[in-house]
Amino acid sequence: MLSRDSAPADALASEHPRVGLEVSHILHPLGNGQHLHLVLAEGVSADTPVAALVPLGSEGFDRVEAITRLLAVLHGRTVPPDTRLTRQQRARARRMLQAFDGRRAGATQQEIAEVIFNTGKLTRDEWQAASERHAVMNLLKGAREMIAGGYRKLLRHRRRS
Repeated sequence: MLSRDSAPADALASEHPRVGLEVSHILHPLGNGQHLHLVLAEGVSADTPVAALVPLGSEGFDRVEAITRLLAVLHGRTVPPDTRLTRQQRARARRMLQAFDGRRAGATQQEIAEVIFNTGKLTRDEWQAASERHAVMNLLKGAREMIAGGYRKLLRHRRRS
C-alpha cells in the first residue's frame, strides 16, 4: 500500500522551488529495497487520481513506454522489459563501469583486462599484441564519455533520422 507523509515547503524549497506551501510524498515499494518516490503538488492527496502528461516530441515514444512500465509496477502487473538497451549494450556498459572503477582504484590496463576478460598474466610482448589491450582502452574511453554526459543516451531509444 502507498504510504503518505507531508513536509512543509520550507524544508524542500531549495529542491522544489515551484512547489506550493505543502507537498505530499508517496513512497511506493518496488522490491529489492527500492522505492518509487512521487512528489504531489499542494492539495493533491494519495487518493486523488493523477495523470501523466507526455510532450509529443520525438522522445514521446520513450516516455509512453516508461509510463507503461510505471503503471505495471503500480498495479502489480508484470513489468514489460526495458528495450532501450540490448543485452550486449548492458554488458558493455557494465564492463565500462568495471574498467573505470579499476582504473580509478589504480589498476593498470593489463590488470583490468585480467579481471574483465580473464586473460591471465601476459608478457609485455603478448600484452602489446593482445586484442584485450585495445578493448580495455575502448572501454575506458567509453566510460569517460558516459561520465561526461553520454549516459543520457542510455535513456533514449536509437532513432533513425
